Formats: sequence, C-alpha cells, structure tokens
Amino acid sequence: MIERLHEHLITELQQNTRTDTIFILTAILLNLVTLGVNSGVAVADRTGTTTTVMAMFVALLLVVNLVVIFGLLKGKQTRMKLLSGLLKMYKDQNVDGYYDESLLSNYDTRYNLFILAVVCTGLIALIVPFVIR
Repeated sequence: MIERLHEHLITELQQNTRTDTIFILTAILLNLVTLGVNSGVAVADRTGTTTTVMAMFVALLLVVNLVVIFGLLKGKQTRMKLLSGLLKMYKDQNVDGYYDESLLSNYDTRYNLFILAVVCTGLIALIVPFVIR
C-alpha cells in the first residue's frame, strides 16, 4: 500500500509540474503577443477601433495573468502539501535522510520567481504600448 501511495504522490507532483509549465508558458507567450499587437496598434492612427483593440488586449492580458498567478499560487500550495506528505512517509519508513527538507524552500523560491517573471512581462506588455502611443 505504501508503494501505491508513493506512486500516487509522485504522479500528482508530475501533473502539478505540467500544469504549472502550461500556466507559465501561456502567460509569457500571451504577454509577448499582446506587447507586439498593442505596440503595432499604438503606432497606427488613433481611431476608436485601435483604442478598442488595445483595450480588449489589455483586458485579456489582465484576466489571463491573474488566472495564471492564482494558478501558480495554488500549484505552490499543492506541491508543498504533496511534498510534506512524502516527507512524512519517508520519516515513517526511516528513509528521510535521502530527501533534504531545504528543497521545500527552494521550490517556494522557484514559484516566486515564476510569478515575478509573469508579472514583469505582463507589466511590460501593458505599459510599453501606452508609452509608444
């Protein structure tokens, strides 16, 4: 039973990693596309249409970035819970010496850096077109 539980926890961690990767790549790709589109629109003649297009992309950028940030925060919480369960299991089985608990803080830092990357690219995608305009 312990082996199956261990396998299940590892599978959940792998799924968590895949989901986080999709969140991060989606946000950064959308931020870069929005930066390009809105910068191009900002250089064009100012019409109601170009302003509407910019506003729509800004709204999309804000919604997607908020979803990604909340998703990463939940992913961070999930990873910590799963790893805490693994550590408890390892302690119960007397094999906890093979897993350094400082990895938990490393994962925490990594998630914070991912969130920072998403926020920074989002801010650049939001601000630069309006500076150009």
